[in-house]
Amino acid sequence: MLFNVGYGLVAASYTLLLLMLFAVRNAGMAKNLLSFATLTIILWALTHLGYLKLELGQENLLIYDSIRQWVWMLFIAACLRNHFDGFLTFVTRPITLAIMVLPTLTFITAVLDVIPSTWQFSLHTVLALQALVMLEVVYRQADDQKWAFKPLILYLGALSLFDFVTYANATMVDQLNWAFFAARGYVYVALLPLLVLAIRRIKHWGIDIFVSREVVLHSTLLMVAGVYLLVMAMFGYIVQFFGGSWGLPVQLVLVAVSLVLLMSLFMSHQFRNSLKIFITKHFYANQYDYRVEWVKLTKRLSQSGDSLEEVYQTALSAYLEGVGYSQGCLVKSNGNALSIVARSSGDAKIKEDEFIASLPSIVDFCEQKHWVIDFNELQVKPDLYDTLKNRNDFMAGFVYQLAVPIYQNDQLWGLVFMRALAPDTKSLNWELRDYINALTDQIANFIFNAESSNALAENAQFAAFNRMSAFVVHDLKNVLAQINLILSNAEQHRDNPEFIDDTFETLHHTQQRMDKMLKQLTNKKVEAKQSNVRVDLVALVDELIHNKCRANRPLPTLSANGAIEVKIDAEKFSNVMYHLIHNAQQATADDGMVTVSMTEDGHYISISISDDGVGMSEAFIKHRLFKPFDTTKGNAGMGIGAYDARQFVQESGGNIEVNSVESQGTEFIVRLPLAREE
Repeated sequence: MLFNVGYGLVAASYTLLLLMLFAVRNAGMAKNLLSFATLTIILWALTHLGYLKLELGQENLLIYDSIRQWVWMLFIAACLRNHFDGFLTFVTRPITLAIMVLPTLTFITAVLDVIPSTWQFSLHTVLALQALVMLEVVYRQADDQKWAFKPLILYLGALSLFDFVTYANATMVDQLNWAFFAARGYVYVALLPLLVLAIRRIKHWGIDIFVSREVVLHSTLLMVAGVYLLVMAMFGYIVQFFGGSWGLPVQLVLVAVSLVLLMSLFMSHQFRNSLKIFITKHFYANQYDYRVEWVKLTKRLSQSGDSLEEVYQTALSAYLEGVGYSQGCLVKSNGNALSIVARSSGDAKIKEDEFIASLPSIVDFCEQKHWVIDFNELQVKPDLYDTLKNRNDFMAGFVYQLAVPIYQNDQLWGLVFMRALAPDTKSLNWELRDYINALTDQIANFIFNAESSNALAENAQFAAFNRMSAFVVHDLKNVLAQINLILSNAEQHRDNPEFIDDTFETLHHTQQRMDKMLKQLTNKKVEAKQSNVRVDLVALVDELIHNKCRANRPLPTLSANGAIEVKIDAEKFSNVMYHLIHNAQQATADDGMVTVSMTEDGHYISISISDDGVGMSEAFIKHRLFKPFDTTKGNAGMGIGAYDARQFVQESGGNIEVNSVESQGTEFIVRLPLAREE
């Protein structure tokens, strides 16, 4: 009886699989081979049923097993390198012929019965071992498809291993152990889900079988109930065995309690939903192809413009296209205020003021629970939204179906509201929730990055304006120094014609500088190359020392051998040299020494500004000297003179070197390329 039940279950279960294979529309060699193998197992199982009155002797059993192994070996051979293109091409290739030699030899020897049974048992043992070796090769060749092939390898590997043990035992004792054959039917039934799972996972076979989710759910519930009752029965037996006179009452109590617990568990809506979600996640194809959706989302977000308005509109469109809805709006929370920052064309009729006025309760709910709100679900399951204030207002017919919250650092940034026409409305199940959450993660990062970039751009504009203002103030200080120099000498030299000429010349120069600064402020760019001219640096520095630096002490001395010409912005160079010389004067006592020397060195000119003043530390030179807006002069300085000097020298193709020792003095060495003959 136990023997017949096992093989009867095999025939029934594999018949159901065969019917599902026949229901697949797209026929192919993979489907045909698998159908042939399934049909073989059905016939093989029927031959083991005693009520068919077939003679099931040892000879016939070996023939039936050799046929079953032959068919499955052919299927395994086809799995090598996925040769499912053409049957004739497949069966005539050398590797297939070599693989099928041993199964064919086993079948022929079983039919002709020309060798002792021990040798036939050995052939079946080796054949099972060959199947295991080939399955290992198939799994290694699967590469990135190992996850899909794993159930198939486990299914065929377990069956081949069972055959190996069965016939290895028969080889050693020279007879078949019928206990193995009685258990084999149940093994085939227990392993069948692995084959079904493999068929669904291996997509290139093209076998898209369908199994009702409700059937799987109820079957799983029955299996869970059976396992549960079996465990409880075992405990009851143990209690009865060791309980003595109390065994039977305790056993009855245990059975009653276990039945009540089982009924309570099966009546639990949460348990059934959790089990349904688990089955759907792990045994059924997803509603969305996430790889395709990811590519679509990436392309959609890459089409955004630069303004925040375009960014918000792109984000809303990405939500609507991702979910498959047609209408919606994006609401942003600005402190206590809410505003619509993007909306679809179909939402033009919605009154913004009335809509915004209805949102505070939704905002409060989303701040408490990070949920996607389904207003259709709210109408049928209001208890799920027990903390939502004014629920009746939304149950009466809210204009949107979904409200998706967007969070930034656990703070509610805004909400996306979506709706669709009746045929396109989707049920908010677990998969749609997970998909919307994945969309939100990517789109929220897109929005936050755009807002951060926009804020950085504004800060950069303010920084550029502040920097320009600092340079203008710095130049104004130089202009003011020239005017102060004129005024300080006016009382003494007002009647001196040469002083009057110098004054007008200085004022003319000041007017030119002021015009240039105004052009910088209005045009926001200056063509540097237009002001580069060939000048004599020795004469330029000598004029600078006698006209601008003579008001301070100590008076610098100039050392140079003849004229040295360089193509450079003369005015900018004069400002840089004035800053370096003036700083040297400020760092040196009135009775100290400031020396400017100019020498040619190959293709460069070296300008040295040295003093015997207070000097600077190595750390100050490294970290603070050329840092903009960092000054040691308090409110009297802007902290951009040294930075501006280095920038100008580097843009001119040169460099600045600083040598300084505290309390001993400092030397700035400016190297500039000499003017080349053109």
